[in-house]
Amino acid sequence: MGSRRLSRLVVLLFGAGAMLRAQQPPAADPAADNPHLGNPDSIRAGMMLYRLRCADCHGLDASGYRGPDLMALLARGVTDQRLFQTMRKGVPGTEMPSSTSPDDDLLQVIAYLRKLGSVAAPETPIGNIESGARLFASQCTSCHTVSGRGGRIGPDLTRIGATRSRAALIREIRTPSEWVPPGFEMVTLVTRSGERIRGTKKNEDVFSIQIMDLRERIQGYLKADLREVIYEKESLMPVFAQGRLSDNDLVDLVGYLTSLKGPAESR
Repeated sequence: MGSRRLSRLVVLLFGAGAMLRAQQPPAADPAADNPHLGNPDSIRAGMMLYRLRCADCHGLDASGYRGPDLMALLARGVTDQRLFQTMRKGVPGTEMPSSTSPDDDLLQVIAYLRKLGSVAAPETPIGNIESGARLFASQCTSCHTVSGRGGRIGPDLTRIGATRSRAALIREIRTPSEWVPPGFEMVTLVTRSGERIRGTKKNEDVFSIQIMDLRERIQGYLKADLREVIYEKESLMPVFAQGRLSDNDLVDLVGYLTSLKGPAESR
């Protein structure tokens, strides 16, 4: 009898605790009332934090490089809460990491970005998108996929317009070996018999390496079966210098690439 009463008491206490938790207000959003907006000292601190942690990907002027154009996001009305949560949690499947920095650090960066966003960016020509699409079809589809069509040896560019700035695209076309995205670094594997196999590195650990060879086949090798693994510094993508791609054609090609924002936008 006593054990039944004890069990009922435990159930009642557990239920009461659950009700109290349900009635508690949700945690306050730190960005809902950012105390650093418009504060010169906070904006200066945010600038230093931004340049240290963010500028490598988003550019010193926040117009984007390997990461998205933050000025364009601000112009489209992104909220401080969205910016804060993106910095805090990161973006899975991209190069944007999560952050364990204090809330104030993130809020100061937002205050700095809001200050930058108060100055209108100059308009830049985007080129002839139709011409750029033709250039892409003739020069790029053997290695790059857009909306499921094209090669796989290079990165999928279906959403490249949402993740790269114009400046980044130009640099990556003109000087592709300056930065090679993870998962597309070139390696040459030399087997015990002397055979050389080139491809892009997909995975590697102490004992094995996995590559996609130039015929787009995923191949795995035990390092014990290899004579050497050569990590190449050059990108597989050729250099599109002016002799190969004129400045006018480059403008058209970049205009087409910046129009690629994903399947929904493409349709």
